[in-house]
Amino acid sequence: MQAYLLEIANLLMRWLHVIAAVAWIGESIYFVMLDNGLRKPKAEEDREKGVFGEMWAVHGGGFYHNQKYATAPAKLPEDLHWSFWKAYTTWLTGFGMFILFYMTKPSSMTGGQQSWEWAAAMNGWQTNAVAVLFLLGGWVVYNELCKRISPNMTRDGILSAAVAVMMIVVSYLSTHIFSGKAAFLLTGAVMGTAMSANVFFWIIPGQRRMVKAMKAGEAPNPLDGKRGKQRSVHNTYFTLPVLLLMVSNHFSVLYAHELSWILMALLIFAGAVIRQYFVLMHAGSKQPAYLAAGAVLILVAIGVGSISSDTQTGEGTPIAEMDVSGKDVMLQMGKHCVQCHAQDPSNQAYSAPPAGYAFDNWETVLEQKAKIKRQVDGGIMPLGNMTDMTQAERDVIAAW
Repeated sequence: MQAYLLEIANLLMRWLHVIAAVAWIGESIYFVMLDNGLRKPKAEEDREKGVFGEMWAVHGGGFYHNQKYATAPAKLPEDLHWSFWKAYTTWLTGFGMFILFYMTKPSSMTGGQQSWEWAAAMNGWQTNAVAVLFLLGGWVVYNELCKRISPNMTRDGILSAAVAVMMIVVSYLSTHIFSGKAAFLLTGAVMGTAMSANVFFWIIPGQRRMVKAMKAGEAPNPLDGKRGKQRSVHNTYFTLPVLLLMVSNHFSVLYAHELSWILMALLIFAGAVIRQYFVLMHAGSKQPAYLAAGAVLILVAIGVGSISSDTQTGEGTPIAEMDVSGKDVMLQMGKHCVQCHAQDPSNQAYSAPPAGYAFDNWETVLEQKAKIKRQVDGGIMPLGNMTDMTQAERDVIAAW
């Protein structure tokens, strides 16, 4: 019953996280499209009352007329729409899942193939502390870059380059401190934390100050509007990379690779430049070069991913010199895998085999041969090496 309830909690938490994320991202993308698609108002009366831009649209059988005011409108309605709870709910549910499925089992975050020795040797509380500091540190560094490089939103090009360098560093550090799965998720969480913190610390407080000034009959500080737009634009470029990083734990071809940090950085940049194409398209400028650049980055990542040291084991023993039988492989499955990956798992955390893979069946083991090799040889499985699988035992799987 405990395993069943844990799995239900997992399902419901993930569902809420996805619902909030879809709502937040959808609304964010819509407003970026709206802001970039505004045109100068045609009616003189609209220009006189302060309308900066307008958009006419058709959707769902109806026509919409959106207008944006450059300054305060004559009167603000009481039912002014705010956008923040979707962002907060996305982060809170994401961090809740991180606590439930990683911080309660910190060993699952360590022992990666590329991890530094000191990182692989961390105990449970040290791992959790480093993971939380990693999230907070990412936000602090990003926020300081914004404040110091472009405080008045006049050097955003330089700031974008600095944030790109930061993400390369984050990708490198995460894959050398944490296990493959955890590294990709934590990098995504660094970006997601920055997105939510942008809303919490800058966008919403700035909007509240603007509304307060308008209601008091005062002119709002233009920096609040500029800064809110700056952080909102950053969020839209983070969106596609974060979505990929959040689903990356299903693809060991990414996180188990010895050059995983390069793959991660390439795909982050691919998502950002592809998003740039759509941002410009909404502004009336179609520049397919950005789509082409994104495609090139993805192709480069595919090329890097095809480079592998599979011809060698962890000890440098040529694979060709090792002869391994199916019996030896199933022996390792029995010792290290079937506690979870079985039709009836003995591990109480699972009521069914994870991802549907039951390795107490030889036919399934044969079907998933390549995936098993990547996971075991890459140090990803067993999770946190909870069964103390030795390098020699990993070599058995690698040789097979």
